[in-house]
Amino acid sequence: MNPFKTYLLLAALTALFGVIGLMLGGPTGMLIALALAVAMNLFAYWNSDKAVLRMYGAQAVDPHTTNGLLRAYYDDVADLSRRAGLPMPAVYIMQSDQPNAFATGRDPEHAAVAATTGLLQMLERDEIRGVMAHELAHVKNRDTLTMTITATLAGAISSLANFAMFFGSSRDDEDGHNNIIVVILMAVLAPFAAMVVQMAISRTREYAADRMGGEISGDPEALARALKKIESHARGTVNHGAERNPASAHMFIINPLSGRGMDNLFSTHPATDNRVNALIALGMDMKRRSTSYGQTSVPTVR
Repeated sequence: MNPFKTYLLLAALTALFGVIGLMLGGPTGMLIALALAVAMNLFAYWNSDKAVLRMYGAQAVDPHTTNGLLRAYYDDVADLSRRAGLPMPAVYIMQSDQPNAFATGRDPEHAAVAATTGLLQMLERDEIRGVMAHELAHVKNRDTLTMTITATLAGAISSLANFAMFFGSSRDDEDGHNNIIVVILMAVLAPFAAMVVQMAISRTREYAADRMGGEISGDPEALARALKKIESHARGTVNHGAERNPASAHMFIINPLSGRGMDNLFSTHPATDNRVNALIALGMDMKRRSTSYGQTSVPTVR
């Protein structure tokens, strides 16, 4: 997805936030809502990494740790960052049995990657490298800021829509009565519209990060295997942090929601089988190129 379309979709989320404010408080409510949206975007820009990591109780990984899994995890992120031509991001671990991971931060110089304990325990090392290469691809493509702002706005839209449902609208219709039908429609449709925008922003970015991640790690098949394992375990393992904050689900490499209720009606992620097929095709293409040029290693990704 090109930057113009991304910014257009973010503008649509901001406009939707303003429309809900209009329904709640007329022109004054709209101005207040838009001002809040701008303030939230500024807050997300400067504090996105800290806010999301705190939300999931992530802990920084000590580069001198004596824990074998954590040390291998940190060293692999460092190696992959060099291969990608990126500054070393902050490395975090989240306590969750569900294997998953995400990246955050406003730019490559202020990026962080986080993996769950379940990911390190359930996946092979080459598969973990594939996952972290995918997350570093998000950093390199500067997706992390966009995804965090999207999560912030989508969550706020859902909360504001619920507020509208409970407290009604201050706008009166021609008969002098509160337009309850409009309020109800807004409360139902606004979160749905925000979800659609999240899907539009996230899905194309996942394919791009898969491809670049496969190139960074040099092993697209390992990432493909990781995706299949993560999806299989994620379906039956609750990620409590994600269930409390469903608007941030699109930040993870695989949808972390368990599928209970309406949260998983529409996924912000493309079908895993399609991603796996694309990675397998990439792996075959890389092998052909390697054989053709007599190369045994993958160059730094530019």
